[in-house]
Amino acid sequence: MSSSPVIVIGSGVAGWTTVREFRKLDAHTPVVLVTTDSGDFYAKPTLSNAYAQKRGPAQLVTTPAAKMAETLQVTLMDHARAESLDTSARTLTVRQGDVAQTLGYRQLVLATGAHPIRIPLQGDAADRVRSINTLDDFAGFHAALGVDATVPGSGEGKTVVVMGAGLIGCEFANDLALAGVQVHVADPAARPLAALLPAEAGEQLQAALSGLGVQWHFGTSVASVNADANGKLLATLADGSTLQADLVLSAIGLRADTALALTAGLACERGVLVNTRLETSAADVYALGDCAQYESAGQRTLPYVMPVMTAARALAATLAGTPTDVVFPLMPVSIKTPALPIVVAAAHPATAGQWEAEGGEGAWRFVDSAGQQRGFVLAGKSTARRMEMAKLTVA
Repeated sequence: MSSSPVIVIGSGVAGWTTVREFRKLDAHTPVVLVTTDSGDFYAKPTLSNAYAQKRGPAQLVTTPAAKMAETLQVTLMDHARAESLDTSARTLTVRQGDVAQTLGYRQLVLATGAHPIRIPLQGDAADRVRSINTLDDFAGFHAALGVDATVPGSGEGKTVVVMGAGLIGCEFANDLALAGVQVHVADPAARPLAALLPAEAGEQLQAALSGLGVQWHFGTSVASVNADANGKLLATLADGSTLQADLVLSAIGLRADTALALTAGLACERGVLVNTRLETSAADVYALGDCAQYESAGQRTLPYVMPVMTAARALAATLAGTPTDVVFPLMPVSIKTPALPIVVAAAHPATAGQWEAEGGEGAWRFVDSAGQQRGFVLAGKSTARRMEMAKLTVA
């Protein structure tokens, strides 16, 4: 057996879960984890409901990096950047501070995640628009907003403009509104979560968040951001209206981080292409999580936690010597909007069909041309029907 390590790049849920599952099967092979941040373990979905949980950035860390490394017997290279990958030589060059070193690997796992999509904006304060994709991002946003999650109503007098009424935009809108922040949401669509929900469900979510004071600006988008004389931000929308805010938050989606993979010559499309065993186009190089485009999911990216857990278990077995295909079950997603809890099991985007109301208020099913249920949406009290609807759905 080679003494070269398994190298994992990325310390998000995908990276750490792969290591944890691997250690259940192999306690001896060296493991090196490379990360650009501290490596502290936290659940990324908690970033968009931290205020509701009355937790600040420090309280979102569930296990410090040093403890993770000790428990899992990992060599942690924190605040380090993977500069280049040579799949022929089976080496990775890593820079940590001013020092660069080249490491050999037995197998290498790309768990590099995704970056927020940033659209070009005009204005002298365009560079002050924030995105939240990591704990460090949230810490910066939290400090700049100056709202104490442990103090009810501490957000009163604060205003945030959210760019995007998709899943993350709606979750942040709900969370900030619960903290007393005045929230404006701008989106080119006609309603929230227009690409994911049937129209009636989107309208119900819009009404529920409006009840918390969220103000909607549909059919338009933020065009420019400028600073005023008082240090506030002025967000000018494409329809000409202007919103004054303390912060502007961009939540218009994520794009897989394929930079290292591309420079190494790996096949990439919307993400790093992986087969049913999570193998990339290079031998002994694997990918999972937000950076991967899965053959097992119909060439989709799956930016949710449950697919990561499923993929990590299969990949750990493969890394430990038992080649294992990943098989994704039906994985409904819970949208964290307490004003109107929603569960979504989305059909494959290429599936032709239509939404139908099903069995009373708050339930819809997506039916294909053959009459088979391929997905569903549950809202409010109907979320209790999650298991029932899952059994009726053909994945």
